[in-house]
Amino acid sequence: MILCMLLALSLGADHTFQTGLARIRIDDHGFMTSIASRKGGKEYSPKAHPSPVLSLSVDGKLIEPRSATYQRNEIKLTYPNGSIAVVRIGQQKNYLRLKLLSLSPRVDVDNIVWGPVHTTISKTIGDLIGVVRDGDWAIGMLGLDDNTIAGPPVDGDCYQMGYVIHSPDPVKYPVPGQYKEGQRFSVGGDGISDVAFYSHPEEYFQQVLGTGAVLKPSFGSTISYHSRDRRRPYTHFFSLLPGFENSKPRHQISDSVDADFIGSSVALYFCPDDDGLSVIESIILAEGLPHPMVDGKWIRDPAAQRPDIAWFGDHDKLIEYANQLGLKSVQDEALGEYYPNPADRWAGKRVGFSGGRTQSIKEFTDSTNDQGIRYGLHTLCMFIQPHSSDVKPVPNEHLQTVLRTKIANGLNTTDTAIKVANPSFLAEKGTWHGGPEGSVLRIGKEMLTYTGIEGDQLQGVKRGQYGTTAAAHEQNDELVKLQMNCYHGFVPDMTLLGEYADYYAQLMNDGGMEYVDFDGLESTIYQNQGYFAVRTFYRRLFDTYRHLSGGKYLRVMGSCVFPGSWEYMSVCNVGGGNNMFDPVLNRWGIEGKDIRNGFSNSYFPSTFGIQDYHSDWSVYDAENLQAKSIGWGATYMLGLSQEAVERSGEKSAIFTAFRTWEDARGLFSKSAKARLRDPDFKFHLERDGKRFNLYPVREIRSSDSEVVLHNPHENQALEFSLQVLTATDGVTITLPNGSVVKCPQRLEAGQFIIRKGDRTYLADKFRKPIAMLMLGATCSLPKGDSKVQIQTMGRFQLTTWIRGIGEVL
Repeated sequence: MILCMLLALSLGADHTFQTGLARIRIDDHGFMTSIASRKGGKEYSPKAHPSPVLSLSVDGKLIEPRSATYQRNEIKLTYPNGSIAVVRIGQQKNYLRLKLLSLSPRVDVDNIVWGPVHTTISKTIGDLIGVVRDGDWAIGMLGLDDNTIAGPPVDGDCYQMGYVIHSPDPVKYPVPGQYKEGQRFSVGGDGISDVAFYSHPEEYFQQVLGTGAVLKPSFGSTISYHSRDRRRPYTHFFSLLPGFENSKPRHQISDSVDADFIGSSVALYFCPDDDGLSVIESIILAEGLPHPMVDGKWIRDPAAQRPDIAWFGDHDKLIEYANQLGLKSVQDEALGEYYPNPADRWAGKRVGFSGGRTQSIKEFTDSTNDQGIRYGLHTLCMFIQPHSSDVKPVPNEHLQTVLRTKIANGLNTTDTAIKVANPSFLAEKGTWHGGPEGSVLRIGKEMLTYTGIEGDQLQGVKRGQYGTTAAAHEQNDELVKLQMNCYHGFVPDMTLLGEYADYYAQLMNDGGMEYVDFDGLESTIYQNQGYFAVRTFYRRLFDTYRHLSGGKYLRVMGSCVFPGSWEYMSVCNVGGGNNMFDPVLNRWGIEGKDIRNGFSNSYFPSTFGIQDYHSDWSVYDAENLQAKSIGWGATYMLGLSQEAVERSGEKSAIFTAFRTWEDARGLFSKSAKARLRDPDFKFHLERDGKRFNLYPVREIRSSDSEVVLHNPHENQALEFSLQVLTATDGVTITLPNGSVVKCPQRLEAGQFIIRKGDRTYLADKFRKPIAMLMLGATCSLPKGDSKVQIQTMGRFQLTTWIRGIGEVL
C-alpha cells in the first residue's frame, strides 16, 4: 500500500505537515493554505480559498478562526466570538488525526465543523463519506466517533434529496447551455413512488446522496464533517423531499441526547485514488472503528462483493441452486415483509415447500448454515404500524415526538375542548413525511387526533384513537405531537430505536440468521437526530448480535445508504429490473445510473437491484449480467424461483456459465473490467483447466427479412435464435452458405427457432426444445459480410451472435 498521509510535523514558522506524497501548510490564522503533491508540486488548495482547520456554528452561521498558536502537537484556535478551541494533531501512518480537546467559552456554539476543506478537485464528488477524487488523487475525511457526521450542520441533520448539474467528463458529457454546473433540481415524480425519483437519464444530472463533499464550480469542491451538541433540543424545519405536497417541510423539535462535540475527531487523508479504500480500512483498524468482516474479507473490500439471491416461491431447490451458482447469501422474499411482533416473533411465518409441507425458520436455517449459505429476512426496519403489536405496543412514551407542550385545562373522558400552553407549530397539519392526515397527539396513555388549532384551542379533536381509551387528565399534563411515517404509522425515539436494534439482533441470532435486509431504512432518520441515529442503530445492532452470536457479523442490505450506515452495510441492492440495468438490451436505467454514480463516487458498490431470472434468457443474457456486474463493480440480487428456473430451456448452460463467472470474479484486471463495461458487447467466458478465456460477443438484433452480418474474424460456428412475435404458418431461413432451415409447422407467438452448436431446433417461448429441424448442410459464419434471409408471414426478431478474439485472464 502506498503511504498517503502525514509522517512528520514541523513546528516552524510555516507550520508545514509532510508525507511521502503531500505537503500541507497551516498559517497563523488556523487556515490550510496549501495542500500540494510533493512529487511535481501540484497544488490542490484553491489559492483564493484557504481552508479553516475548525469552524464553529452558531444559529446556522459558521465562524472561522482568526488566529492560531502552536505548541507541540496542539493548535489553539481563537475565534471572533471569544471562543478558544484546542485541537490535538495526531500523526498516524496514513492520515492526520484531528481531535477537539476543549472549547471555552462555548458562547451558544451548537455545532463544530471540521473544515470545510476546500480543494481544486471536482471530477468525482463522494458526498456520502466526504471524499473528492480526480482519478489520480483522493482527498477525504472520515469521522472517528459516532457523533461526528459527514457534511455541515443542516436542519434535520440530513441532506435533502435532489439533483445537481455536474459532468464527470465535460468532453464526453458536455453540459448544455440551459444548465450551469452546480445548479440544483428536485427529484422527479410525485414524491411518493421511489422509481419516479429518478427522472433524468443525462450523465450530467447527478443525484445528491449526502453533503460530506459538495461541488463548488468556482474552484472545485469542499469537504466537511460536523459534530452537534445533542444535549440540548433543537428546532428543525425539515423535509427529506422538499417540493412535494405530501412531504412539506414542517417544524420538529429534537429531544436531548447525551452526545457532545467535545472529543469529536476526524481523519484527514490524501492519497492516490486507487488506494482510497485501503487507506480508509487502515484508518478504521488503527482507530478501532467498526470493521465488519464477511467470508474473511472487510465488507468494503471489492473482493467481498458478490451477488445474492432473492428467493420466491417454494424452497425445495433453494440450497441446490445456491450451491450450483456459487452464491452464499439469500434474502427470502417468499416470506414477505417482516414486522417486529413480540407476541409472535416470527408472525406465523414458516418456510414452505411443494405439496404443502412447511418447516420452521430455525430448522431451515440449520440446513442453509450447514451449506455455508446465509439466509435472512426482508424487513420493514422500524416502521411501526398503527394497529400492530410492536417492540412495545402503542401507546408508548418512546414514540418519537415532533414537539412537546402541556394542556392548559383539566379533561374528563368526554371533553374535546382542549387548550394548550404553547400552540407553536400545532397549526401545521401532519408531520413532514406523514401527510396532512397524520396529526396525532398523545397525553399519557391516550392517543388523540385533531384537525387544526385556533388560538390556543385544538380543533376537530377525536379522543381515544388507535385502540386507546379516553382518560381523565390534569392541567399541565404533557401533550406531545407524534412523528408519523410515510405508511401513516409511528416512529421510535432514540431509546426505542436501541430496543429495535436489540430485538433484531436477538431475532437473527435465535433464527440462526446471518443476513438481513432493512427496507424502509429511512425510519432511522425520523428521530430528528439525522445520521447520528442511523449510526446509533447500526452500532447497537452489530454489537448486540456479535455478543449473542459469539463474534459473528451480519451481512446487511438496506433500502438506501446513509452517512452512518456506509461502514456497516455490505450491499444496497435497491430497485430492480430495467429501472436499474437491462442485461438483455445492455442498457442502464435512470435509477441504475443515478445510484451507480452516487454509490461508486463514495467507494460503495453500485447495484443492479433485483434481477429476476427470466425463463427466456439466452446464456449470453445471463453472462452479460455477470460481465457488467464485474465490469462496473456492481452487486445485485438474482431473483430465483423453482418455476422460473425449471421451465428455462437454457438452464443448464446458464447455471454452468454463471458459476464460471463467479469462480473467475477476482481475476479481472482494471483494464479488463473497463472492457466489460462496453455496452456494444456481451461477453462469453470459458474455463480451460485452471485458466479462463474471455471472448467479446457482438449481438445483432433485427426484424428485417434480410440481415447482413459482418464478421471481422475467421470463420466461426453460426449461432442464432429467431423468435416469432405473432403466430405464423411456417418459417424458412436461408443461411450464409445457401443452406436452408425449414419449419413448415405452425409456430405460436413467442416460440423460437434456435441454432446452437450442431443443433437446429424449434423451441417454446422459454427456449425449451420441441422438435429438431433438419439442416441440409453444416453451416458456419464466414469472415467478412454475409447474409441471412427469413421468409414468414408473421413478425419476428432474429438475434445473431458474433464471437471475437479471446484473451486469457
